[in-house]
Amino acid sequence: MRAFLSAALLAAVAFAQPPQFGRGGGSETMRQANQLDLEGKGAEARALFQKEIDSAATPAAKANAQRAMAMSWAFEGNCKKTGEYEQMVIDYWVTRESAEPHNAFYQEGEMADEAARVCIDAGDLDAAAQWYKKGHDLGIKEPDAPADRKLLWDYRWQHAEARIAARRGNRAEAEQHIAAARADLDKMTGLKAQQEAFFPYLTGYVALYLGDYQKALADLQKANQNDVFIQCLLGMTYEKLGEKEKAMECYKKAFATNGHNPPAAFAKPFARKKIG
Repeated sequence: MRAFLSAALLAAVAFAQPPQFGRGGGSETMRQANQLDLEGKGAEARALFQKEIDSAATPAAKANAQRAMAMSWAFEGNCKKTGEYEQMVIDYWVTRESAEPHNAFYQEGEMADEAARVCIDAGDLDAAAQWYKKGHDLGIKEPDAPADRKLLWDYRWQHAEARIAARRGNRAEAEQHIAAARADLDKMTGLKAQQEAFFPYLTGYVALYLGDYQKALADLQKANQNDVFIQCLLGMTYEKLGEKEKAMECYKKAFATNGHNPPAAFAKPFARKKIG
């Protein structure tokens, strides 16, 4: 899930995570395109990203631009097009499996989870479920992965399944997946402290979509307050509780994002509509 988890990976872990791919500033053209997406000018942004794809000097540079294109479509909530470009990036990493198997399989899983994150945020729950499963299945193919990394992929999958179940209104199924996610988390050693922060995000998200707004508020307030997606969830919760001023404060914080990733791709357009 990364997609929701990868947005906030911490440095202090028991083993080195593979480097995050495609999150650098890139060329000036890429930076301009990112800014256009933030301004809601997606068509103009994608014209620039396409130029980067067409002129890429290396396969890695092309994949990096394709990932940025995927996020551009994410800013418009387009699950299908996001998935198409994330698949192109996955195809690149397939070519790297022999040379760098540890990084390649990890990145393949990350890209699939990014597509999944965009799809669930867009409301395409079936596509999200398919992408999350693909991300899990790719990630665990990493050879000789540390135990914590395998648990991380299981945790991400259970986390995603719980959120999807909540979106479908299935409380019992959501609770089962929450329990499974908790069990995976408790088995972790070096990664447990890092990943613990994502658990109240899970329980708060589920509570919100199942209509338990007081629990949603309490849990989301324990989640990462610097995550713009969390600010959107808090805003939604405050709205349900009739606290419109507090909701607006959250939306304004979310709108301030300058990220070009799944949380920002949801938060920026969503908050723009809320604050007018």
